[in-house]
Amino acid sequence: MKPIIKSEKAQKWVNVVLCAMMIFFCLGFCSSNKSLYLTAITEALDIKRSAYSLATSCRFVTTSVINMFFGALVYKFGSKKLILAGFVCLIGSVLLNSVATNVVTFCVSEALSGIAFSWSGTAMVGAIVNRWCKENTGTIMGAVLSANGIGGAIAAQIVTPIIYQEGNPFGYRDAYRLIAILLTVTALVMLVLFRDKSREEINSQTAKVKKKYRGRAWVGITFKDARHTAYFYGAAVCIFLTGMSLHAKGAIASAHMLDNGMSPEFVALVASISSLSLTGTKFLSGFLFDKLGLRKTISICCVSAVIGMFLLAFMTNSPIGKVSGIAYAIFSALALPLETVMLPLYAGDLFGQKAYNKMMGLFISINTAGYAVGGPFINFGFEKFGSYTPMLIILGCIMIAVLIGMQFVITSAHHVRDIVMAKAEEEGLAEN
Repeated sequence: MKPIIKSEKAQKWVNVVLCAMMIFFCLGFCSSNKSLYLTAITEALDIKRSAYSLATSCRFVTTSVINMFFGALVYKFGSKKLILAGFVCLIGSVLLNSVATNVVTFCVSEALSGIAFSWSGTAMVGAIVNRWCKENTGTIMGAVLSANGIGGAIAAQIVTPIIYQEGNPFGYRDAYRLIAILLTVTALVMLVLFRDKSREEINSQTAKVKKKYRGRAWVGITFKDARHTAYFYGAAVCIFLTGMSLHAKGAIASAHMLDNGMSPEFVALVASISSLSLTGTKFLSGFLFDKLGLRKTISICCVSAVIGMFLLAFMTNSPIGKVSGIAYAIFSALALPLETVMLPLYAGDLFGQKAYNKMMGLFISINTAGYAVGGPFINFGFEKFGSYTPMLIILGCIMIAVLIGMQFVITSAHHVRDIVMAKAEEEGLAEN
């Protein structure tokens, strides 16, 4: 198929907009508000929350495994084919959710969505933005991924009345069918307008990047060398714990508020405020990365995560509790870029361009492995304590440890970066 858009500059911005649209529908409608379905599905089908959370863990296990091969898959098939395959898997997933009657079917559905989010989620956006936008990468990445927040806010208002229809415990099935239609339309738009860069264009662009060290872009180290650094494993542990903690909190936030007597309308309001705030905080995190660097940006996000955990833990159905709920929505949104925008930026800042796609895929894989553990972890705690409050306090303490650990990781990584860049500059002077 001949490209519809002839100008490469125009195609760059079309691809950026298409990526934002993909995130709007795929993550905004299919991921951001998962906790809204928890109470409805478990009550309608009489399934334990811990059993259902094990089914959703299939999604994250699948994403974790697929993302380990993300770099090789993109190189072999290209972005467009993987994106379209991701849409097919996601449509299949939501349709299965609309007819599922047991945990096994939900496991299959969530596994399909895990494949889908590997190919039409954060990793793919990271690869496309890094390929097409070598300047202001963090700001553009944040802007694209912020579409998740807008999509989540709109989705919360659309699907909540459908899920909780009066007299219909299976209203969530109608919500899933509506989402399937929206995904199909989006996939058709991607099919017509999206274009990959050729391998020749990629190689040419990579060569240019290796000759210049503007901002925080640097040539990087090989994946083999990275595996021999202590900070690689430190970053991996921190990313795993971040994914586990933030996903566990997000997976039960709505259910926790409902358990504490909040009305479905207030819970939907909190979800919408959080999603709308996320729109701004994802863009803000990318912008702050470009202006302030990695250390200050993740420190802001980690502190926000800790505050959000404790606000949610002690929330009650009272005027003060409702104010806490609004504050929680904002702080939660400030923390969430740690599991989206920051992952591709970790790969570039800590390890550079040489193994960017492989490192990014691995980091997202580790993050989603944390997701797989987070859901069962907090729901088993709920069954033990009869409340999510003790588990939220534990997660807040874990995020304090992550904040401290990442300071050592960044210091070590930047020390290596300075050595590599100094050596590259010396080689450049020698050639001249």
